[in-house]
Amino acid sequence: MPDAMSEQLQQDMECEGLLECFHGLKQLDKQCFQVLVQAEEPLTVDEIAEIVDRERSTAYRSIQRLLKSGFIKKEQVNYEQGGYYHVYSPTSADQISDSMQRMLNDWYAKMGQLIQEFEDKYDHQEGELTIES
Repeated sequence: MPDAMSEQLQQDMECEGLLECFHGLKQLDKQCFQVLVQAEEPLTVDEIAEIVDRERSTAYRSIQRLLKSGFIKKEQVNYEQGGYYHVYSPTSADQISDSMQRMLNDWYAKMGQLIQEFEDKYDHQEGELTIES
């Protein structure tokens, strides 16, 4: 992915690119997310690992990144004889969209503040750029 914002704005981006752009998620993370979205019921890490053809530990790390970013949720399922296991399912698209919108609004406000600081610091006086020390 391009580093400069001007490069990012010039490239074609698909909606899945938001996962990478907003949260730095990797290709495997996007794959695991797609698996969960397409699943008819919540899945275990072992089931996800099998579908994406990766080791359990690799799939687990991907699932943890998705949990941390809020794209998926975890539910505990208890065995009748004791013990439990976890299953994972996607968070609703509305919740994910709202979260990304809030993050974008925060970023926009921060960039506006930095632009104002830049203008204040490098104020044009008589057509020349002055640098304060």
